[in-house]
Amino acid sequence: MLGRGITDLEALLSDDRAERRLAAVLAADVAGYSRLMGTNEEGTLSHLKAVRKALVDPSIAEHRGRIVKTTGDGVLVEFASAVDAARCAAAVQRGMADQNVNVAQHKRIEFRIGIHVGDIIIDDNDIFGDGVNIAARLEGIAEPGGVCISDDAYRQIRGKVDVFFDDMGLQNLKNIVEPMRAWRIRLDLHPASDAAAKPSIKTFRTLALPNKPSIAVLPFQNMSGDPEQEYFVDGMVEDIITALSRIRWLFVIARNSTFTYKGEAVDVKQVGRELGVRYVLEGSVRKGGTRVRITAQLIDALTGSHLWADRYDRELTDIFAVQDEITGSVAAVIEPALAEAEQQRVSRKAPESLDAWEAYQRGLWHFYKYAGDENKIAQTLFRRAIEIDPNFAPGHYGFAFAQHLDFWLYSALSWTEVTGSGLQEARIAVSLDDKDSMAHAALSFMRQMCGEWESSIAEGRTAISLNPNSAWSMVAVGHALGWGGYPIEGIDYLRRAMRASPHDPLTWLCTFWIGIFQYFSGEYAATPDTMREVVDIVPGFANRYLAAALGQLGRTAEAKVALEKSIAVSPEVFKRLVRQRPPWMRPEDYVHVREGLRKAGWEG
Repeated sequence: MLGRGITDLEALLSDDRAERRLAAVLAADVAGYSRLMGTNEEGTLSHLKAVRKALVDPSIAEHRGRIVKTTGDGVLVEFASAVDAARCAAAVQRGMADQNVNVAQHKRIEFRIGIHVGDIIIDDNDIFGDGVNIAARLEGIAEPGGVCISDDAYRQIRGKVDVFFDDMGLQNLKNIVEPMRAWRIRLDLHPASDAAAKPSIKTFRTLALPNKPSIAVLPFQNMSGDPEQEYFVDGMVEDIITALSRIRWLFVIARNSTFTYKGEAVDVKQVGRELGVRYVLEGSVRKGGTRVRITAQLIDALTGSHLWADRYDRELTDIFAVQDEITGSVAAVIEPALAEAEQQRVSRKAPESLDAWEAYQRGLWHFYKYAGDENKIAQTLFRRAIEIDPNFAPGHYGFAFAQHLDFWLYSALSWTEVTGSGLQEARIAVSLDDKDSMAHAALSFMRQMCGEWESSIAEGRTAISLNPNSAWSMVAVGHALGWGGYPIEGIDYLRRAMRASPHDPLTWLCTFWIGIFQYFSGEYAATPDTMREVVDIVPGFANRYLAAALGQLGRTAEAKVALEKSIAVSPEVFKRLVRQRPPWMRPEDYVHVREGLRKAGWEG
């Protein structure tokens, strides 16, 4: 529709003489394209062109497709057959999965694809009509790396393409009058009589088991047939992980790492090796009306044997009790001798209504996508949770966390905005529930941003004492210690957090802070290698500390190159943060950084 006015388009669609035909339409775009471009514009464009040339375009040609048009990160393709369209989509997504095996999550190019079979109108080699519109809307609800198809396409594809399908139920698609049934293509499984699971496409190194009982809680399956309930299912798992994390003698993998397996058929033994745990908890949730059915099973990841399983049919008002029951049962099976003495009941203050909890969980669902637009949605939902129940602490600290990341990762909020509303919400959360480790972790981050280093450290230590297994708590106290004058101890906590969540999408942020704290502690030789790990993600910041460390080492030629790169990314940001001390940095650390930059050739 580029370059065509609304009136002209309406005239075309209503013209009985326009050429029409039935076709399969494939619409694709790159998930998180704006974020990728914002991080590395030239690298993203180069990578996307290479992918198009080596994989996408050849796959389209091989399956007899016609590229109608490309729009930046998107492509619209016409096929004569829905089978050809689906086979092409599967080939592209599997090819991208293979290419992304050794690529960090935040750097991956992942396509979302939608396919529909319908009537199209042809005009000047372009196509229009419902066939195009619906394919584009289906692409919008597809997961990164996934394919979503209409019911019309499904009827033509089933039994003819080597994939499985998940029924997504009726979907309300934007600007489409009536709800449409949609299906998700599962590319991780191949139909077989024994339904054997394929190994994960990820390749992670094997991690050693910790010296105490260890567990990973995998994402539960949504058995409701309604993708709108994904947030509810994910919220259940989030709360179970939190409850298990409060058991001090248990090592629990953080949510961000276990959720990298979401939507995949997994080999439990492989998961155990990749996450370095002895036990794996998996299950499913089916929500209908006012009732919920939860199944859970505990598996020994070393042997693959089932240790415990149960099913819970309850009213929704009982879900917190069910979470406690699951936690207690798991603890009793893993360590009977300690369970009775150590088991702790969840101390959160449940809202009078589930509405606040549900709004909060919806917010988390968007928050964990780690994208600027998604973070904005998360903030709106956290605000809704607060409006529904002002005494619900998670709504308040969820909002604070979202604003904190908004400032650091997406640059959408100013320092004044975050230290105003974010700090206030974190304080409210702690006042409402001073036994919630996440509330204290949020307040730790916010106090550090305000330069209240000792208070920030105190809040971080409180968070870790309340939940010693929480990766967020480990990051909070490590972050506070590093910026607050105790960089060596801060590095230790950050590395512990990375072990607790070995596949976390935000691992790079911990690595970045470790590099900063290495510089603060005088470990100049270690700083460059650490900063080079993240220089493509935060080129301005990483190159600044890289230049300072190289300057301190006397490697002036390398230091000058890094300094020039740091300034080139954003001269105004460099000038602001180097000529004037940021509120979150101690005066002595600020002087220390400027000293290194001068040795690198900066004349400020």
